[in-house]
Amino acid sequence: MKELAVGIDIGGTHTVFGLVDKLGNCLAQNRMYTKDFDTFSDFISTLSAKIKALEIPNQANYKVIGIGVGAPNADYINQTIENASNLSWEGILPLGDLLRKKFGLPVKVTNDANASAMAEMIYGGAIGMKNFMVLTLGTGLGSGIVVNNEIVYGHSGFAGEFGHIIARPDGRQCGCGRFGCLETYASATGIKRTVSKLLAKYSFKSELRGIPFDRMSAKKLADAAYHGDEIALESFEYTGKILGIALANVVAINNPEAIFLAGGLSKAGDLLLKPTQYHMEENLLSVYKGKTVLKVTSVNGNSGILGSAAMIWNLV
Repeated sequence: MKELAVGIDIGGTHTVFGLVDKLGNCLAQNRMYTKDFDTFSDFISTLSAKIKALEIPNQANYKVIGIGVGAPNADYINQTIENASNLSWEGILPLGDLLRKKFGLPVKVTNDANASAMAEMIYGGAIGMKNFMVLTLGTGLGSGIVVNNEIVYGHSGFAGEFGHIIARPDGRQCGCGRFGCLETYASATGIKRTVSKLLAKYSFKSELRGIPFDRMSAKKLADAAYHGDEIALESFEYTGKILGIALANVVAINNPEAIFLAGGLSKAGDLLLKPTQYHMEENLLSVYKGKTVLKVTSVNGNSGILGSAAMIWNLV
């Protein structure tokens, strides 16, 4: 009988999940809207039901052996989510315990960006690399850091909260309660806030003016930019500048071979890559210049699902 693992990627907007084999093939997957649930227990109940409803050809020939989860502010030691600013549920959430009760299977939990880093290491552009980073640019900004071929967890398991370094003292308010965090500028939500400010600042025409904030998306921004929309182009330049400067600081500490961008905002490609690369290089210490590659993830499929499932296969 062939073995499968469940991979779950819990995001601030969507939660995606799938059945994955050891080679990294996702045989079935689905998604749900994370914000639809008032309580975490209701969320887990619906998630569990949807996972059990996944169907694949010749299903009787497969056996699920475990569940891997990537989530914001996840504690891989205690298998909990702790005070995640991009989720609506507060406090310490017993993620691992609840899933074990629903499935009676082994469960492994990590930060969502760490899961993406695992996928990059095993299935993507970081194959063979010992030192690299993955940034997940979604509702917030997460980072998975690999040093000497190992995920960096830190003293208490929460290393890698790159989105919560202070990019602008006394800047925009963050969901974590502080002001000026990088993710309030360099994330799908952050760039939308930038667009709102630019629309208020300038009076010239923009195809973005008729789009409500909650219906704005990275794709719509990218489409507008490719049409020559000045607001859209400026929003990518501004975001790339702030992100690039922050990455120059990180390179001085970690000296990674490569930095990979994942998540919805990364799909803008060169619109974000080029200004970020430029401002990163401009602000690097001379010994680091030209030595860190910045690129979009090359994982074929959802990196959160694949990286989470990889924990069950003991590939990382």
